[in-house]
Amino acid sequence: MSALLIENARIWDGTGDAPFPGKVLVEDQHIAAVVPESENLFADGVERLDADGKFLMPGMTEGHAHLSFNDVARGTALGELPPEDHAVATLDAARKLLGAGFTSACSAASAKIRLDVVVRDAIASGRFDGPRLLAASPEITVTGGLGDVDHLHLHQESFGLVADGPDDIRRQARICLREGVDTIKLNISGDHAVESALQDQTVMTRAEVTAGVEATHAAGRRVSAHARAAAAVKLAVACGVDIIYHCDYADEEALDALESVKDRVFTGPAIGIVIGRIKSLEGDDSAHALVLLSRLRRTLEASSRTHNEMRKRGIPVTIGGDYGFDANPQGTNAKDLQHFVEHFGFSPSEALQAATRIGGQIMMMGDELGLVRKGYRADLLLVDGDPLADVRHLQDGKRLAMIIKDGVRYRRFDAPPYVQRVQS
Repeated sequence: MSALLIENARIWDGTGDAPFPGKVLVEDQHIAAVVPESENLFADGVERLDADGKFLMPGMTEGHAHLSFNDVARGTALGELPPEDHAVATLDAARKLLGAGFTSACSAASAKIRLDVVVRDAIASGRFDGPRLLAASPEITVTGGLGDVDHLHLHQESFGLVADGPDDIRRQARICLREGVDTIKLNISGDHAVESALQDQTVMTRAEVTAGVEATHAAGRRVSAHARAAAAVKLAVACGVDIIYHCDYADEEALDALESVKDRVFTGPAIGIVIGRIKSLEGDDSAHALVLLSRLRRTLEASSRTHNEMRKRGIPVTIGGDYGFDANPQGTNAKDLQHFVEHFGFSPSEALQAATRIGGQIMMMGDELGLVRKGYRADLLLVDGDPLADVRHLQDGKRLAMIIKDGVRYRRFDAPPYVQRVQS
């Protein structure tokens, strides 16, 4: 048995309570004890680490991960990348994410059916370093929906699987389930850059969503949905979707529906891509950029209103912002904490809880993740600074003095390999 005693730490346990000076005993993969610094903890023969007053918190969870999105400018670039190269790029993104302090990730879609599955299993086996991962399917969409990049004169692929009608949706879901995914992703609404299906439009029918949910739940797995439009949110709730992303244009009825299922449904705004693209387009006076910028700003305003209200209603919201595009590259995921504070009215503590306590719950491991508590997995971050005073500290890799996942310690780097195990 390996054991590590972290002493002289300022412990924030993830519950929202104030931090306190204390000690944490790690034995193998789990936390064996959490006690105040003044309490004597008998731990003879264990390795000791003096935290020197640094901030000790739970490892974070990326609730809307796209590890196979390799910082592309356009979705079709994902379809053009050969699967062998794509697997390597996905493993690289996993190491970046762990190096950013994220010890778990719930995928919101893979660019190819087996990419998440292969990377999930490679990490779980210990052959590669990265966050524990729940694997997702590509985004099952309808003709003309988000993820359909085909043209009559030109076949192209992106991150979508195009299916029309309940039978076709059911078949695509079953193929992905057969190949081992944990989550089926359905694109119920459109998006701001899809001219044939804009962000406030609902493009899947009730029968199509029901078919996808029934096939997935029959296999004992979960469904997530891209749902920006109010009608899409209501449809997702009514059909039994488990994770509902975005929810930007939710009206009062949609918010009531989300509140009614808050004990079983998770949400996540994935606002990082919206903010990143707004910043990248500012100063571009082309007609296309001005149209897109207007749509993005409208989405940000709507999402800010919606998630302020969701916070007040106690609807569980996870961080995760569609990272993996050129406007918001992999490894910068901790920016979401700042977005939650600046745009959604979250306090730093509430934003950190979205990344830890609530994020841990979305990983389907019961009472094992997201808190610094006896019996929980030893997923910990030792931070040189106080994220409760300024959540931007977690964007500064130099402040991550130690990353611990399942009791294994890592140092981070700004370049490959991004993380490296610390030998005890």
